[in-house]
Order: sequence, then structure tokens, then C-alpha cells
Amino acid sequence: MTHAGLFGADLEMVTKVFRPAGAGPFPVVVFSHGRASDVVDRAKLTQGVSEAQLRWWLARGAAVVSPIRSGYGATGGTDVENSYIRLDERGECRSRRDYARVAEAQARTVEATLAWIATQPWADPQRVPLVGQSAGGLTTVAAAATAPAGVVGYINFAGGSGGNPTRSPGRSCDPEQLTRLYERFGKTTTMPNLWVYAQNDQYGGPDAPAAWHAAFARGGSPTTFFHAPPLADGDGHGLSRHAAALWAPTVEAFLQRVRFLSPPPAATAPPAAASSVH
Repeated sequence: MTHAGLFGADLEMVTKVFRPAGAGPFPVVVFSHGRASDVVDRAKLTQGVSEAQLRWWLARGAAVVSPIRSGYGATGGTDVENSYIRLDERGECRSRRDYARVAEAQARTVEATLAWIATQPWADPQRVPLVGQSAGGLTTVAAAATAPAGVVGYINFAGGSGGNPTRSPGRSCDPEQLTRLYERFGKTTTMPNLWVYAQNDQYGGPDAPAAWHAAFARGGSPTTFFHAPPLADGDGHGLSRHAAALWAPTVEAFLQRVRFLSPPPAATAPPAAASSVH
């Protein structure tokens, strides 16, 4: 698969595809992955969607397509999401990142993925939810703000950027800039959407995510915010990777409201068929 890079050149992007049994056409979840803080970990990324998310969507008859963005895994290339954040000895942010530029570059990967999905005989390009985790959540919000054709709604898990839970736990770098950016995206988003954050998100903290959503909601989008209880293991930011019981009831209720998917049958979900495309 190819997409327009940061400076307009076409870039190859490795994408993972998982399909339920059968010929389709299937509704298709476009899942946008998060960002590891270490360059070595980013280079090791092979699958952008967690097993918990993958099993849950496949059980409901949806295919899952997960593009690996520039700067990650086998896609490689320029790391356009580099924050260039500087923190002082107290963990205070001493630099400003252009979150809007990065989010728009990330959103182009979703645009390219949707264009590719529209050419696939097994896919229903008019029944596509966007789902994203962390930096992928910000990617999802940015992409949805462009009103892409065929997208019926989105789910933002812990969306944000600029966090460092080790040196600045619970506070991202310049969260107020993210507030303004989310407010801008809210003005052009018309599709239903769900924002899911845990109260012990070690990147965004307990308060900033609610402020981000409130700013977004001022645009009038049909939006819902779910503040999950703190996760016992402390990994609130990774809520979407945890057992489905912690997030699935809220997601299921959202999907039923937008009349997207029915609950799964009692039988065990079919195994995924995985492949890579360029």
C-alpha cells in the first residue's frame, strides 16, 4: 500500500489484514497503533492491533486492517511522529511540538488505508469504524475530522501524544495545545464517536483527557466520553490491550447505538487469517 508522506512523496506502508472465515464482504475496522517511546521498540513493531482487540472484532464478524505507519516496524522510513520533547530535571516540558502537523501526517495513513479497502472484494467500504490506541487514538480523531466516506464512527482509546510516564507521569508535554487541537477537530466531526480513557492513564493523567474531550464536544459532535476506573496493574493507558471485560460493555453499547454490529453468536470466534500487503 502507498500513501502520501510528510512532504508529498509516495511511501510504501506495510499493513496487517485479519479476516473472519468466509468470503465477505465484511465490515472493516481500521485500527491505528500507538507509539513506543524507544526507537528499538518502534522498529520491532510487527502487529499494530492487540490480541484482545483482534479477537473481539473478529468474533463480531468484522475484518481488521492495521497499517504500520512510517517510522515503525517493516514500514520503516522517516519518523514523522518524533516529538522532539525536552524535559527539565523536574520533568517540566521545555519544548513545543507541532501536534497538528503530526496528527495530519498520521491521518493520511488512514486515508490511504480506506482507499485500499475500497478496492478489496472481501470488504464493505461503507461499514468502516476507525479505532485507535494512544497516538493511534489521536490519528483516529484527526482522520475522522475530515469526514472520510464510508466511516460510520470511531473509538478513541487513550488518544494523545507527548507523554513520558517515567519522567513526567500523568502529564503530557503541552497538554493545552492538545486541547486546542481537539477543539478544532470537534468543529468538523459529524460522525458518532466514543472516547475511552482510564482514570490512571500514566501518560495523560486523570484530568487532561476529560478537558480534551470537553473541548472537542463543544463542536457539537455526537460524542461520548467514558472514564474507566483505575486499572489495578497501573497500566491505565493500555486499557484497550487488557481483557475485553474492562472496555467491551461500553464499546458494545456504542456500536448498538450506531447500529453497526450485533453481539456475537455463542460459538467461538473463527481464527484470523493474517496477511501483509504493500
